[in-house]
Amino acid sequence: MNDMPTRLDAASLRARLDGPTPPRLLDVRTPGEFATAHIPGSYNVPLDMLREHRDELCRHLDEDVVLICRSGVRAGQGEQALAEAGLRNTRVLEGGITAWEAAGAPLNRDGRNRWDLERQVRFVAGTTVLAAVVGSVAVPGLKWVAAFIGGGLTFAALTNTCAMGMLLAKLPFNRGASCDVGTISAQLAKEGRPA
Repeated sequence: MNDMPTRLDAASLRARLDGPTPPRLLDVRTPGEFATAHIPGSYNVPLDMLREHRDELCRHLDEDVVLICRSGVRAGQGEQALAEAGLRNTRVLEGGITAWEAAGAPLNRDGRNRWDLERQVRFVAGTTVLAAVVGSVAVPGLKWVAAFIGGGLTFAALTNTCAMGMLLAKLPFNRGASCDVGTISAQLAKEGRPA
């Protein structure tokens, strides 16, 4: 049974990282988001990969794992997936990389300023709805495109999932450097706990 809190704030995580046995950090954002800015020593395991290969990844993880994303939502989904695979006592960085950066904690950056996935979803949904409403003046049926997007966003909020986000994550600019389960498993097995 998990007696420890499942959420850690940035200050608590920093203290644990400075301790004698720091936790493993798994960043579940897209490779593009990870490359833009990530916590030193973290591993990039995109959420869709973590879900699909959770059993294999769990073989290389100990019980002390902290999951990271932009705000904490995707990391929470990753925590649930790992719990279903039998890994208990995982934690989520409360507020995600956004809270980490706001606390002035260290980040590795690649110098490129990519939009995070949630911002991309808002942009695509917003421009699609706007185009559908404006276009419906000439083609009345386009209003249903706006209704479809609205319904999709409502479903995403109710289920805490986002089909549009999953599709956008597969685009080349979100893929970043090669990120495959074999490479990640090898890193986890070879490197052990990050220093």
